[in-house]
Amino acid sequence: MISDVLIIGAGGAGLSAAIAAKEEGLHVRVLTKEYPTRSQTCMAQGGINAALGNHGEDSVDAHIANTLKSAHGEADENAVTFMCEEAPSAIAWLDSIGVPFSRTPEGKIAQRTLGGASAARACYAQDYTGLKILHTLYDKALSLGVEMVADKFLLELLKNSDDAVCGAKVLDIRTGELQTYFAKSVILASGGYSRIYGHYSTNSKTSTGDGIAVAMGVGAKLKGMEFVQFHPTGLKKSSILISESARGEGGYVLNSKGERFTNELAPRDELSRAIDAEIKKGEDVFIDIRHLGEQFIDENLPQERKLAKLYENVDPVSELIPIKPVAHYTMGGIEVDNKSKTSVEGLFACGECANHRVHGANRLGGNSLLEIVVFGKEAGKSAAKRAKELPMLNTSIEEQSHIIEELDSWSNEISFYEVQKNLAELFYTKVGIVRRKSELLEVQQELEKIQSQLPQMGVTDTNRVYNTNLIEFLEFCNMLQVAQSVVTSALQREQSCGAHFVVGE
Repeated sequence: MISDVLIIGAGGAGLSAAIAAKEEGLHVRVLTKEYPTRSQTCMAQGGINAALGNHGEDSVDAHIANTLKSAHGEADENAVTFMCEEAPSAIAWLDSIGVPFSRTPEGKIAQRTLGGASAARACYAQDYTGLKILHTLYDKALSLGVEMVADKFLLELLKNSDDAVCGAKVLDIRTGELQTYFAKSVILASGGYSRIYGHYSTNSKTSTGDGIAVAMGVGAKLKGMEFVQFHPTGLKKSSILISESARGEGGYVLNSKGERFTNELAPRDELSRAIDAEIKKGEDVFIDIRHLGEQFIDENLPQERKLAKLYENVDPVSELIPIKPVAHYTMGGIEVDNKSKTSVEGLFACGECANHRVHGANRLGGNSLLEIVVFGKEAGKSAAKRAKELPMLNTSIEEQSHIIEELDSWSNEISFYEVQKNLAELFYTKVGIVRRKSELLEVQQELEKIQSQLPQMGVTDTNRVYNTNLIEFLEFCNMLQVAQSVVTSALQREQSCGAHFVVGE
């Protein structure tokens, strides 16, 4: 099966790339682990940044300055400038293809202030912004004839005799068959790796860093893997996200004494540390939106009310919402240039699996949706350009064994589910909001031990049809690889920087 451009991942970045490549007149195929409209993009609720000035004075320069400040010196100014300058056009494009943005009484796109922003810059669709963007992109891609293929689990990228990526080997989740897809250009848009923190993450169970782990296998360079953003306001029991829109619309952060102990619109790294410190004092921490009133909440924050009632059994119209900081977004990923090219020929990357050097050590709220649209489209254009310039695809590959082909000889003495649960606890407490070198070394040793024990884990279900046990084991193996990279990077960076906050030894 050969296509011009093969995209792995169908979130906002993958779909933006697919649309851009398809508009170049090429055959574009998208492979995805789950159904596209369930992608992680739908969890980005608060808004997408663009200096439109629909709610007061704003400028592209201010957007650039806010982004660079939040990044703590770890972002590339040229990349940030490009993203922020493209933002108004990105919003106009999304508007033109049907994203149902909320509107002002004058009919302009509504905007709200998110943490770290100097103006009301985040364009939103109630508190369902990511979901609305994702569904609209999906509809647009289908209307253009982009081929969508779901239930495919990425096993490895294929390199040809020219040492260029020329396709991918996947596991068909429905049948258990191994399949090979070839393409002139391959784009990874497979998402981040926050699920290494297990249930201490706002992300879906599929955010297991698959693309990053597989890219490592073909020699792609990674950058900034130590930078994991903790969202200040996950629900206390479930870690379900309470969007930054709740604070952007005027919500308070309170402790058990009813005190507002921090700036609610501080950058996420600062606010997460403030809440974490309060919890370590023995305080409970809450979001308070009662003063906004029921009508306002139902019109602008309907999802937050629904989530609080469903997962915490509290109605924010009259009650406080209990919260804790949880892993939310991974700034690190596959290193790419300003054309979304990786260090490996034929391979491109965009979205949360990539590091476009625009978030640095701490992502500014509202910039994730912007990044996936701006750089997703750039990835699509770049991959299309290469595909057009490549006269013939070299598909001479050297077959390599994969862990899936070794599983029959592995035992099941150790439950990888238990190991994964324990690893998540370890990461949350020792590779989390506050870090110590001694604890990072402890986690590194534990990871080495787990790696050596892998052949004693394996899977218990030998059926290949919709074998969730097998898929979860493969995800665990990917998370293990990514976790090792996170800890190694954290140990190499001895000084605190944004989301990587080090205290003592």
